[in-house]
Amino acid sequence: MLCIKDSHTDPYFNIAADEYALKSLTDDCFMLWRNEPSIIVGKHQNTLAEIDIDYVKANNIKVVRRISGGGAVFHDLGNLNFTFVKNAGEGAQGDFRKFTLPILDVLQGMGIDAKFEGRNDLTIDGKKFSGNAESIWKNRVLHHGTLLFSAVMTDLSAALKVNPLKFQDKAVKSVRSRVTNISEHLKEKMDVLEFRDRIMQHIMAMYPESRTYEYTPEDIAGIEKLRDEKFSQWDWNFGDSPKYDFAKLIRTEGGSVEFHFNVKKGRIRDMRIYGDFFHKHDTEEVEKLLEGVTHNHDAILAKLQQINFSNYFKNIRVDEFVGGMF
Repeated sequence: MLCIKDSHTDPYFNIAADEYALKSLTDDCFMLWRNEPSIIVGKHQNTLAEIDIDYVKANNIKVVRRISGGGAVFHDLGNLNFTFVKNAGEGAQGDFRKFTLPILDVLQGMGIDAKFEGRNDLTIDGKKFSGNAESIWKNRVLHHGTLLFSAVMTDLSAALKVNPLKFQDKAVKSVRSRVTNISEHLKEKMDVLEFRDRIMQHIMAMYPESRTYEYTPEDIAGIEKLRDEKFSQWDWNFGDSPKYDFAKLIRTEGGSVEFHFNVKKGRIRDMRIYGDFFHKHDTEEVEKLLEGVTHNHDAILAKLQQINFSNYFKNIRVDEFVGGMF
């Protein structure tokens, strides 16, 4: 087994590295890695329905879609992530308990009563500190999980807080749980990197054939290609969301504006705008203008800058109008 302590903290790179290990490496792998502040959404989720877009933008939080299912999770440098990639029988499904057992062994060896509960969670005193997900490709299984060690809980809560009334869709929804940091339960003082090393030592003891591995220049090039062409792209992270309907009412100095539209393959469809605002020209022209535009802040703003916006929405700023569409 290749044992990799990845020092990269770019979430686009690290999520790409998971896919690369699954599809381009042939050995079994175990990886430990951390991300700078980011939200990682499940493959089948509506990204915008999982995040507080204003908080995410204001705090420069990257949003990345992973290749596995499950719900959205918040990462920061106080969150340690682990990945197993193993060869298995064709069509095999990962065993969540099997892959999380080494983590439980480490924690229980440190005097923490950690347990596997529900479908895919690890808990301490009934509070979640780890969520897990998997992806199958040919005869290989990828299992990865989060380990909240010393994450900033206020950021976690704020970044994943969203108004559920805005979106109606059939996408997989995240289930919010009471969460805890592992560091709060330690009997010995330890930082996240020392905890990482403790886990790696345990894994290497479990698998006598294991060896440390560093990405080769060819590996780095392959991961960066995936990062640049897929995992850092709006089309993958937002545009690949399932079809959804959006509705929102905003109040401005110029009156209320109510948005109704649906989004398919990342593009706005069937837009309707209502409200008690004043206008010189029919707002139906704006509805037609935005038809087919990606549900992306900059794309919408660029489109509206092609018209004299005040002719359609008197005393309403274009930036607050665009903000109302998220």
